[in-house]
Amino acid sequence: MNLQETDFFKNELKKELNLLEKYKERNLSLDMSRGKPSKAQLDISTSLLDELNSTSNFGKIDYRNYGINDGISEIKDVFCDLLGIKSEEIIVSGNASLNLMYDSLQRALQFGVLGGVPWNKQGLIKWLCPVPGYDRHFAVTELFGIQMINIPMKESGPDMDLVEELIKDESVKGIWCVPKYSNPQGIIYNDDTIKRFAKLKPKAMDFRVFWDNAYNVHGLYGYDPMLDVFHEAKKEGNEDLFYIFGSTSKITFAGAGVAYIYGSQKNMDAIRKFIGIQTIGPDKLVQLCHAKYLKNKDNIFKIMDRHADLLRPKFEKVIEILDNSFGDTGIAKYTRPRGGYFISVDLKAGTAKRTLQIALEAGVRFTNAGATFPYGRDPNDSNVRIAPSLPPINELIPAMEIFCCAAKIAYFEKKLGLL
Repeated sequence: MNLQETDFFKNELKKELNLLEKYKERNLSLDMSRGKPSKAQLDISTSLLDELNSTSNFGKIDYRNYGINDGISEIKDVFCDLLGIKSEEIIVSGNASLNLMYDSLQRALQFGVLGGVPWNKQGLIKWLCPVPGYDRHFAVTELFGIQMINIPMKESGPDMDLVEELIKDESVKGIWCVPKYSNPQGIIYNDDTIKRFAKLKPKAMDFRVFWDNAYNVHGLYGYDPMLDVFHEAKKEGNEDLFYIFGSTSKITFAGAGVAYIYGSQKNMDAIRKFIGIQTIGPDKLVQLCHAKYLKNKDNIFKIMDRHADLLRPKFEKVIEILDNSFGDTGIAKYTRPRGGYFISVDLKAGTAKRTLQIALEAGVRFTNAGATFPYGRDPNDSNVRIAPSLPPINELIPAMEIFCCAAKIAYFEKKLGLL
């Protein structure tokens, strides 16, 4: 770098540091760390609480009582309509799909898959992790001591050449997937990727794809169709390979919804044997309220259109601020998702942690740098997940302006050899 360039970066750094001091004077305390629905989104479904009262009919079988471990028929009918599956292929539970993923993994470790040898008796177990990805997925596999292997994400989905090569290893037992509006990049797996997943032939007979379709109906610009991996797998006689998850957490209430797992009847029947011992039943009244409120696939789409109307201006404002701040400077690259809850930003290598440290000092908290990679280790220290959903626009704007200021400071510090 010549003297002229050095002077330029010093001057730019000084300008951004001065701007940062002005932000600090505002004593802000803003949280952009998680993809939570806003109060306005939660208010959309408030009438769900009116679906039952003291004079209601509490179901074909009195749902106030014990029993029906795998979900009431009314809510199964709603999800079967949405997903194009049979009631025998789905289990509906409490509000958190993460709980179902955790349980599915723990069962495989302790009891095996479909009568196979328990994973915790097979020595070292490995797991494929598309990156950047969902931190809570990685936390589950890390907790159980499973070795995680990074799989780079492409615009089409995970690097399938690498996936197909690694599953030749019998110790590789599974892969995390968020196939639609992936967390955090917002990628939709393309048809070729989904067909290759449907045709996978892992060496391990007990390999499972944990297909977390959390954002299936969460488009910002209408419903984006995606090839159905379960139907494709059935064509290949490969339906046992998939555990598919979803919930109403970002449709109705994140703290009082319903979640489901679906897949082959063989897989579901095996799970039913365990949950029959694990629980006496889910919250069937919450399931009944949801069945009455959601009604069917078409009504779910209408509800999600209202969510999109609230979320879309926030996502567009974030992109606008990023565009105005970075342009073609090379300081940042970022996604422009059509749905989901996140925008993924890749900063100059070695500056993500510093950027978020600066932002926090100015009163804005983001998801920790590295969180989108297994073990919290981003090898490039570059990826940052932006979650625009929770704050109102009047808080979102200063939060993003501070983020951009912080990213520029870290970038200029890196250029000047200060990092």
